[in-house]
Parts: sequence; structure tokens; C-alpha cells
Amino acid sequence: MEKPSTLREIITDWASDQPTFRMSWGKAMMWIFLLSDAFIFGSFLAAYAGARLAATGPWPAAEKVFALHIGHTEVPLLLIAIMTFVLISSSGTMALAVTYGYQKNRTKTGLFLMLTVLLGLTFVGMQVFEWTKLIHEGFRPWENPMGAPQFGASFFMLTGFHGMHVTAGVIYLLIVAIKALRGVYDRLGDYQNVEIAGLYWHFVDLVWVFIFAFFYLL
Repeated sequence: MEKPSTLREIITDWASDQPTFRMSWGKAMMWIFLLSDAFIFGSFLAAYAGARLAATGPWPAAEKVFALHIGHTEVPLLLIAIMTFVLISSSGTMALAVTYGYQKNRTKTGLFLMLTVLLGLTFVGMQVFEWTKLIHEGFRPWENPMGAPQFGASFFMLTGFHGMHVTAGVIYLLIVAIKALRGVYDRLGDYQNVEIAGLYWHFVDLVWVFIFAFFYLL
């Protein structure tokens, strides 16, 4: 069998493999992007571990730093727990959107996508509140009123980078939702773009679980 000799033949040969692997190029590229992004988040978590081991002062207890005061009661990690619940719930609504997408139910697909967007915006809003509260209390990337200055850098780096992903995801899902409600995917006869958006959103949720476990709980 002769090997393809031109670029066009090579591209045609690669494209012919798609039915074999049953994966569109869009989904394949999203998986590649998520894999590369996982390395970046992994590097950030490793940097956080290194900063904590090399801390020049006492590492503050997360239950004290992120406690909310309700009346005279201090509730540790209440806001973080609610944020986590909201983001995990958004994975459920995203999964329902994908399910209804493959059933070609335009209305319910758009509805659950918009609900996912609303939950994502809620998460971002609570994160803004968390940042504002800590900045008001004197936390900065280069200083920390409760101990090791590396704490501030680690916090703003990890949560900021993740927050950027959630914000980008909200915009992405909003675009997909509008297209679904307008019947764009009906005309194309393919709702796979909803599933691809779901892959991104589930990844963002999964990363938060790791941040929650390693930064807030340990």
C-alpha cells in the first residue's frame, strides 16, 4: 500500500479515521485542550504544595481565614461549602442539558444550559465576595495578616485561575444555550456541541473539587 504523498492525501487519510474512533474533531480538540489544562492546574497545585512546605511563617488555618460570622457565631468554611455545592449542582444541570440535546429537545436543552449558566454566575459572584472580604481584611498576593505571606499568593493564584475558567465557561455555555434555543443545532442535525461544552464544564467542576480538597480542607 502506497503512503500518501501529498498534504491533501494525508489530510484525507486522517479524516477517514474519524468513523473508526467515533469522535469528531471538535471533541478530540477539547480533550487535548483539557489534558493540557490539567497539566497547568497540576503544576499550580504542586507549586502550592511547595510554597506551603517552604513557608516562612505559620500557615493559617483555612477554617479561620474563610469563616463567616453570622451574628455572634463563627461558621467555618460555610461560603466555600455553598460554592462547592453550587458548582457540583451545575454539573447535574449540564448533564441534563447534554441528555436532552441528544434527544433533540431544543427547549429543555436550552433551559438546563441557562440554569447551568445561572449556577456558574452564582459561583463567580460568591468568589468575588470572598476575594473582596479577604482583601478588605488585608490579604494580598505578597502578604498575609495571619501568617505566611505565601498563603496569599497561593490563594489568589489558584482561585483566580479557576475563576477565569468558570467565567469563560459561563460565556461559552451562554453562547451554546442561545444557539440551542434558536434551533441552530436542529438545522445542523447535531447537538454534539452541547456535549463538547459539557466536557469543559465538568472539567472545571472537577478541578474545583481538587482545589477544595487540597487548599481548603488539608
